[in-house]
Amino acid sequence: MSDKIVIQVEHLRKTYGSLTAVDDISFEVYEGEIFGIVGPNGAGKTTTIECIEGLRRPDGGRISVLGLDPDRDGCSLWPRIGVQLQQSALQERIKVREAIDLFAAIYPRSVDRKTLLEQLGLAEKADSLFCQLSGGQKQRLFVALALVNDPEIVFPDEITTGLDPQARRAMWDLIRGIRDRGKTVVLTTHFMEEAERLCDRVAIVDQGRIVALDTPSNLIGSLGVGTRVVFSVEGTFDVDALSRSADYGGIERDGERIAVNCKSNQQLAQLVNTLVSDGLRFRDLRTEQPTLEDVFLATTGRAMRD
Repeated sequence: MSDKIVIQVEHLRKTYGSLTAVDDISFEVYEGEIFGIVGPNGAGKTTTIECIEGLRRPDGGRISVLGLDPDRDGCSLWPRIGVQLQQSALQERIKVREAIDLFAAIYPRSVDRKTLLEQLGLAEKADSLFCQLSGGQKQRLFVALALVNDPEIVFPDEITTGLDPQARRAMWDLIRGIRDRGKTVVLTTHFMEEAERLCDRVAIVDQGRIVALDTPSNLIGSLGVGTRVVFSVEGTFDVDALSRSADYGGIERDGERIAVNCKSNQQLAQLVNTLVSDGLRFRDLRTEQPTLEDVFLATTGRAMRD
């Protein structure tokens, strides 16, 4: 990742009638990084990205992508970016190679079709119909279409939704490979593990605003939470008594499941000693490190979103 700014967003605002979808958002994206945007449903993620891509016109603020205004300079910008939309579709009976050739014909320059299909593991599917592809293969084809013009910036939106764990990990490797070939990636996702594994920096968006932005490790460190001890209990268990026994970072109960945030290794050992010495019946004890999902819940809340 270099220190060259390729995307600059300043005080972006977008409204739909009385609804403010994006409310004064500002951030930068650097050349060669994977920048993640996460947030609850309706937080303003997709609207923000579509304004950056030039697919929506903002109501306020300033956007610069590769030195261009997406709204004013769209014809100059679009050949330099690649977009993989959250919802995409092709004709059921179009062949993979035909789809690549069709999209390549739109742009003034394109990459070699054979090389592109090999890079995405689709070389053997070149003559297959779109309707014959698996879910993971369809996703890889849409990524190929976003890369056919050899873009400088790629925008994958919810790229692993609906994929099984094996296909999801393969897609993660694909995103890393795109970055390793010198591209900048702006990734929108609902999966916190995905953002934590892939992204150099992550912006958490809620109610149209950025509520946190940093590297995943710094965001997790900002919680000030050490190791979490999780176990299940049998019979009665006095959570209040346990919380009074030490200054833990927090104790949560969900049915038989107890989760205790320990601030240090010493406090962790003290907790286990307390459980044993008090003769409490517990099982399935394990330790967990805080994750980006904990940051997400701490900054956006636990309430369900429509």
